[in-house]
Amino acid sequence: MNISFWEYDSCFDNVDVVIVGAGIVGLSTAINLKLRSPRLKVLVLERGVLPSGASTKNAGFACFGSPTELMDDLDTHTESDMVALVQRRWKGLQLLRSTLGDANLDYTDHGGYELFDNEAEYEKCLDRLEKINGLLADVFGAKDVFSNADDRIDSLGFKNTKHLIYNKLEGQLHAGKMMSSLLQKAVGLGVIIINGINVKDIISESKNKVRLRFDNELEFVVKKVLVATNGFAKKIMPGLEVMPARSQVMVTTPLENLSVKGSFHFDKGYYYFRNIGNRILLGGGRNFDMQNEFTDEFAVTERIQKRLEEFLSTVILPGKKYSIERRWSGIMGVGPEKSTIIKEVEPSVFCAVRMGGMGVAIGSLVAAEAAEMLING
Repeated sequence: MNISFWEYDSCFDNVDVVIVGAGIVGLSTAINLKLRSPRLKVLVLERGVLPSGASTKNAGFACFGSPTELMDDLDTHTESDMVALVQRRWKGLQLLRSTLGDANLDYTDHGGYELFDNEAEYEKCLDRLEKINGLLADVFGAKDVFSNADDRIDSLGFKNTKHLIYNKLEGQLHAGKMMSSLLQKAVGLGVIIINGINVKDIISESKNKVRLRFDNELEFVVKKVLVATNGFAKKIMPGLEVMPARSQVMVTTPLENLSVKGSFHFDKGYYYFRNIGNRILLGGGRNFDMQNEFTDEFAVTERIQKRLEEFLSTVILPGKKYSIERRWSGIMGVGPEKSTIIKEVEPSVFCAVRMGGMGVAIGSLVAAEAAEMLING
């Protein structure tokens, strides 16, 4: 690779920490490191022109779990584990907001809703709603966060919807502005960021000596490495229990007289939608083709896109004309457990992955913990 002395000296020589992945966790970890130890030379490497996973491809939900998602967590986890999961998400969201400021996030608090088209499913959820509210009251410092909102169905214009549950603490943000703000903050602190560079091998040679090799024949040695590539982590660390999971998204052109405001969940969170001004963003549906959506390939598929459009036309915008302006997909990192993986994998080689589709919520907290680990490890 044709690299000058100046380029090597300023970017690759005597690097204290290399962070692989310039998403929420990667940039936030770099920021934390520089705030705690300004003299550290921190280098962030990103294989894409933009963050490659889900950080700029998500729906911009500032959420911590819909009622049926939390019910599922209660069925598969202990009560204390479920509360701990929500606490981490809530704490992470507050940390993100305090770090960047609501204006830089374009944060709004219209609240969140879960839709039900099945009476039995709703009754099952309603029976446990008081318990969920009670378990989480201390986390939020608020009572009755979730409540019935059937009286809003007609004003929102929904069809084929029997019940609504309202979440008064859920918000939404602009994922692009969030990442731009993180990028500006990182650069302002002296973090070096290089895009379009793909890490091929990470070789731990000894404590504080890690060799990095790249597709372009470049290689150099650094003191510590953090892998923060989430759904793509297995490409570099095959032994990690994290799988890529694709989520497909679409957004409409502007709509006249749109009454929908807020963030909405359906079918245990597998479908989600929100307004962006007077547009509708809709995503999910991967449970309709789960096997093929466990992939790290960016694509939109006819099968799921048709499913999403059917939901859009029969539930969200019944009888209204609309057109789709853009379709895309993002890659999440999931696993057999909903907990994140933040650990030292080999001497001086660390990871912070498996956000489970909650990267916006927990990314800032995971980054703070990763920075602590890097400094003390």
